[in-house]
This record gives sequence, C-alpha cells and structure tokens, in this order.
Amino acid sequence: MKNFISKIIPALCIGFLLVVAGATAAQAQVPNLEALLPPGDGAASGRIIQIVALLTVLSLAPGLLIMVTSFTRFVVAFSFLRSGLGLQSTPANIFLISLSLFMTFFVMGPTFDRAWNDGVRPLTENRISEAEAFTKTAEPFREFMLSHVRPKDLQTFMDLAEAAYPKAGAGEKIDLRVLIPAFMISELRRGFEIGFLIALPFLVIDMIVATLVMSMGMMMMPPTVLALPFKILFFVLIDGWNILVSGLVRSYF
Repeated sequence: MKNFISKIIPALCIGFLLVVAGATAAQAQVPNLEALLPPGDGAASGRIIQIVALLTVLSLAPGLLIMVTSFTRFVVAFSFLRSGLGLQSTPANIFLISLSLFMTFFVMGPTFDRAWNDGVRPLTENRISEAEAFTKTAEPFREFMLSHVRPKDLQTFMDLAEAAYPKAGAGEKIDLRVLIPAFMISELRRGFEIGFLIALPFLVIDMIVATLVMSMGMMMMPPTVLALPFKILFFVLIDGWNILVSGLVRSYF
C-alpha cells in the first residue's frame, strides 16, 4: 500500500503541473480583442459599434436600392402594365422585379461606378477614413437625386424640415434626410403618370369590347374575357415591351 501511494502522489503532481502549464499556454494564445478588430483610431467599443452599423446598413441594402435609385419608377410602371392587361400573375413578380433591377443597374451604372471609384475602393485600400468614404460614396447618388427630384416636392420637405433640421445655407448641400423622401415622392408621381398613359389604351379597348358585348345582348359574358386577347394582341403588335422599356430608360437621360 505504501508503495502504491508513493508512486501515485508523484504522478498526480506531475499531472497537475502539466495541466497548469497547458492552461497558461492556452491563455497566452488567446488573441487580444484589439487584434481582432480592424486598425483604427477608436477604442474597441467604438470599432464594435462601427461593425454593427455596417451590418445594419447591409441588411437595409434592398430598401436603400429602392430609396435612392430608379427602381421605384420601373416597378410601378410594370405593375400598371400588368393591371392594364388584366393579367393577375403573368408576367410573374420575379420577372418584373428582375427586369426592374437590371434596368436600374443600366441607368445607375455611371453613378455606381463613381461611388465605387471615389469612395468604396479607396476605403478598402485604407487611403481614406470611413467618414470621408461615406461622403464620397453618397455624393454621386445625391447628384442623381437632385437632377431628377421635382422642385415642388423638394421644397415641401424643406419647409417641413425647418422646425427639426438646420436650414442649409448658401452653398451648403441639402440634407439627405430631406432629399431622399422628396426624391421618392417624385418617383412615385412620375411612375403613376406613366402608369396612366399605359392603362389608357387598354381602358379604351375594354370600353369598346363592353359596348359590343352589350349591343349583341350577351349580358352573361364578362367583357374582360373577350377584351383580354385583343389587349395582348394590341400590345404585341405595337412592340410594347420595346417601347415601354426604352421610354422608361430614356426618361433618365
């Protein structure tokens, strides 16, 4: 028994020492929080807030695409087209949204290129700070919105913002919190104007078909059923997709 105890005690001591040494080595290998964050002048808490803000902006990217680009006008016009034709699910939503997205990329191409070359790329190369990158990235979108916003809508939001936001002086830039909603209202207005012009010919066809059906005494026949093939034929014969898409794109140039 004494021999067993004399053997087990040294073994336990050696094992304890190995565990302590391993824990010390593992603790030495744990990286500092500052090393895990990108280099910068702020503290660790400030860098964490910046990362959270960046993730928030990325999660809101679809909404930002709608707010500051031409996507709104395109998707509203296509929705009016489908309603005017009397089709419920053709073309499908995924097709209309995808077409609107690619048309947006086509129209906004120069703006995206300027934002990338002036703001995003220098930031990724650590040539400018985050604040300067935001200013240079937002500037092309600001110019795009200013060139297409309706003056009346912009003035309305400027008047509403006098009580809450400081008024822009001579030579100062308009606050984005004022410019973006004014631009969205302008895009909705233009989208509905285009939608009216799209729906008007189809409404005329519906009225003609309804008059013919009533004159023939076909009271139980819905006029929309007979008008649908005529509206589709009319839209195809005039090459409607080409006219509509080219007109929407040219409205920005």
